[in-house]
Amino acid sequence: MDNLKNQSFSQRTEKDWQAKVEAFLKGKRIESLNRDTYENIVLKPLYTKKDQKPVPDYAGGSDYRRGIYPLGYLTNEWIVAQELSYESPEELKEKLHEVLKKGQTAIAFSISEDLMESTENLSSVLTGYYHQYPLAINIEGLSGEVLSILAKMAEQDNQAENVLGYIGSDPIALFAEEGVVSKEFIGEWKKTIIETNRRLPNLQTILINTETYHNGGANAVQELGIAIAEGVYFLDILQEDEMEIEQILAKMIFQFSIGNNFFMEIAKLRAARILWNRITELYGVTDEARKMIISAKTSTFTKSIFDPYVNLLRAGNEAFAAIIGGVQYLQVTPFDFLTHSTSSAERIARNTQLILKQESHLGTVIDPAGGSWYLEQLTNDLAEKAWEYFQKIEGQGGILNALKSGWLQQEINTVFEKRNLDLQTRKQSMIGTNFYADLNETQSNPLQSKRNHFLANRDYALSKIEAIPVRRLTEPFEKLRRKAKQLERKIGSTPTVGMICLGELKQHKQRMDFMKSFLAAGGVKAFESKPVFSIENAKQFILDMNTSHFCLCGTNEQYESEGKAILTSLTNEFPERIFYLAGLPELDKQAGWQEVGIKQFIHVNTNCYETLEEILADMEVNTVEETKA
Repeated sequence: MDNLKNQSFSQRTEKDWQAKVEAFLKGKRIESLNRDTYENIVLKPLYTKKDQKPVPDYAGGSDYRRGIYPLGYLTNEWIVAQELSYESPEELKEKLHEVLKKGQTAIAFSISEDLMESTENLSSVLTGYYHQYPLAINIEGLSGEVLSILAKMAEQDNQAENVLGYIGSDPIALFAEEGVVSKEFIGEWKKTIIETNRRLPNLQTILINTETYHNGGANAVQELGIAIAEGVYFLDILQEDEMEIEQILAKMIFQFSIGNNFFMEIAKLRAARILWNRITELYGVTDEARKMIISAKTSTFTKSIFDPYVNLLRAGNEAFAAIIGGVQYLQVTPFDFLTHSTSSAERIARNTQLILKQESHLGTVIDPAGGSWYLEQLTNDLAEKAWEYFQKIEGQGGILNALKSGWLQQEINTVFEKRNLDLQTRKQSMIGTNFYADLNETQSNPLQSKRNHFLANRDYALSKIEAIPVRRLTEPFEKLRRKAKQLERKIGSTPTVGMICLGELKQHKQRMDFMKSFLAAGGVKAFESKPVFSIENAKQFILDMNTSHFCLCGTNEQYESEGKAILTSLTNEFPERIFYLAGLPELDKQAGWQEVGIKQFIHVNTNCYETLEEILADMEVNTVEETKA
C-alpha cells in the first residue's frame, strides 16, 4: 500500500505532448489538427494555462460572462417555458392547466390570428394564471391587440404589478421574416411599448429575437452582432420618444436559438452578455441595468423529419448547452414537431428540462463553464469577432438599412451555403439523414406551415426587401428521400444500385459499407453481390438484378489487377448499364477508368447530394423509357 501511495506521474511538458502527437500523425505538424469554424475561429487541439486571460472571479460580476446572478440558478432558477401547440382556445386552456401541474413554470404559447378572433379567447386562456406565473410569449405582429387585452384584465383584477415575464415582439426580425418594412408598424410598436410600460410596469415587451437569422443559416458571430445592433436600434428610437434609457433596458429580453455545436453555443451566450455589458456601459447606465435577460429555444434549423427520435438527443444536447450558458427562460422543441407534435413528445420535451434541473443537478452548480481555458478563449474570440461584425452592421447604416440593402441577407446566405455544402459532401454529419439513414422507416409528410403574415394582412404602407428564408439543414436530403419513395411507387421496389463486390469479404467490405451509407442518404438501396472472382460471376449478378446502376467495390490492388478487365467486359456486354467505382484512383489512372466505362468515382469527398440527385434522375428517365417501350 505504501508503494501505491507513493507512486506519482512523471512531469511532462507541452513539448513532450506535441512530440508524441506528431509521432502519431506520422510526420504531419500539430497545426494539421486545427479546425476552422463557420465563425472563422481557429480551434486548437489543446488549450493550456498559457491561453488563460483574466476573467471575473464570480458570477454576476464585471462583464457578466459568468452569469447575471452571483449564485446562479441556486437563487434564480431558469424558467421552463415550453411553447404549447393547440388547435383551439379551449384546447390551449386545457393544456395550460395540465402542464402547469407537471413542471412547466411559465405561460408560453404562440399567438395566432385565430386566437385573436375574439378578445374573449385570449382572456379565457389567461384568466387565473397570468398573474401567478411569468409569461413567455412572442406576439410577433399583434403586440397592440394582445397587450391591450392583458393590461385591461390586469387593471380590472388589480394585478398590474404582478404581471411578470415577457410578452414581446421584434419588428426588425418580423420585417426580415416577411420581406417587408413598415415605418407605420414601427410607430405603432413604439406607442405600444410606452403605453404598456405605464400600465404593466414589470412586464418585458421589447424582444430581440435572433431565431429568424439563425434559421436562415447565420453563424454565432452574425447572431451576436445582429442582436446587439437590434438592441442599439431599439434604444435609440425609444429614447427619441423620451423614454428613459434604464426603463427601456428593463423592458428588453434577448431570444437565441441554440444549435448543435455544444461549446460554441455555450460561448455564444456568454459572449452575448459581454457585448451587451459593453454597449450599455457606453450608454452610461448602472450595473444592474446592464444585465442581459436571455430566453433560449432549441434550434429548429438542426432538426430532421427522418429518424425523428434523433431529435431527442439533439434537443437534449442543445438544452444542456443553453443551461450551461446561463439562460433565464428555456424552451425545448418536441422531437416530432416537424410532422405533428404528440402529447407524448411534448411531455418528453418538458421533462428534458426537469431531468437536467432535478436529476442532473445543473441548477446547483454556479457557472460550471467558468475557468475552462478552451471555453474562455472561445468566448473571447466570439465576443471580439461579434463586436467587429456589429461595427460592420453600423457601417451599413444600422440594422434596418443593412436589411433594406440586402447586405445582411447575402452575408447570412454565404454562411448557409458553406453549411449546406459541408452537409452535401458529408463533412458535416446529420445522423439518420446523410449518415446511417434507415431505408425501412415509415416516411412522414412535413407539417404544412401555418405562418402568419401579420404585416401583409394589414393596411400598412410596405416597402419590399429580400426575406430571410426559414431553413433546415436536412431539407435537401429529405427531398431526395421523398423522390426515391415516389420512384419506388412507380417501379414497385426500392431504387437500387447493385454492388459488384470483388474478392473476399475483407477486401470489399469497407467500401461496400461506405456505399450503403452513401446511397441510403438518398433513399437508394445498395444490394451487394456474392463475392465476385470472375467475369462470369459479375455478368450473372447483372442479369439477376432489376436495375441499370452498378458500382464496383474492392481494394485499389484488385481494381488494377482484375477490376478493369471485369468492367471492360461488362460495358461491352451491357452498354446501357451505368457503372460507378467506389474510391478515387490516382489522378493519372482516372482517365483510363473513364475510358472503359466508369461514369463517376464515389469517395469521401464526393458531393453526396448531387450524386444521388443524378442517380435518381437517371432511374426516373429509365423508368419512363421502359414504360414507353
